[in-house]
Amino acid sequence: MKAMEIPFTRWNAAIPQRRSRRRFDGSPLSPDQLARMGEVCREFRPFPQARAEVVTQSPERILRGVVGSYGKVLGAPVLVAFVGDMDDPHVNEKVGYMGEGVILEATAVGLDTCWVGGFFRPRVAASVLGIAPSERVVAVTPLGHAVLSATSSERVMTGFGLTHRRRALSALADGLDEAEWPGWMKAALKAARLAPSAVNRQPWRFRLEPQRITISVDNDRLSFGISKRLDCGIAMLHIEVAALASGVNGTWELLEPPNVARFSVPGHSR
Repeated sequence: MKAMEIPFTRWNAAIPQRRSRRRFDGSPLSPDQLARMGEVCREFRPFPQARAEVVTQSPERILRGVVGSYGKVLGAPVLVAFVGDMDDPHVNEKVGYMGEGVILEATAVGLDTCWVGGFFRPRVAASVLGIAPSERVVAVTPLGHAVLSATSSERVMTGFGLTHRRRALSALADGLDEAEWPGWMKAALKAARLAPSAVNRQPWRFRLEPQRITISVDNDRLSFGISKRLDCGIAMLHIEVAALASGVNGTWELLEPPNVARFSVPGHSR
């Protein structure tokens, strides 16, 4: 099967529109929405070690909270499970990259989502999906229509009400002076800065060189039980989508810790 090409125009438009939502009104997806989400899960497989599966039967069996309502997802009629082969040392960044494509497509078709890496039952998800011994459900996202206003617990889970407040690029990037950034690099970094991360921790750092962006994690401390490399995989997709929307096609090289990946655009200076 031919690999799905990134629909960069629609996904680039979805990046600033996406918000993390955990409270849904329970209304079903339209047949067209459900069919499209199934299609993108089947066809957007940039890495053989990462895949996405739509779950329509009793998603509440997989989704859960902790004491009280903190972290809980309620009312979602459908979820998507993001599955990775844990024998791959780069599995988390691959799942993040692939899964964010699914989430951006959901945003583009009018659905609400939220990356959920800690508040679900991975063993229940594994039993529902029938995964291989080396695989694990790394994260999930609910799909549906959010209630009209964000609840207090939603604001807490997305960074104490700071859902789209981001660190300045000057605090995230070093290397090439900002005055020397080509247009595609500016667009890519702005898009990466909007990537979602666990409790809005924004763990990515960017090393800039002519025609290259290298992503690394801020430190190797585990926080919230969710890999920072998964967050960086999400930022990777944002970088590539924005570069493509700027007319630039680059390639990724996966790297060893604490680095994550390097995006190279040979011969461009736009």
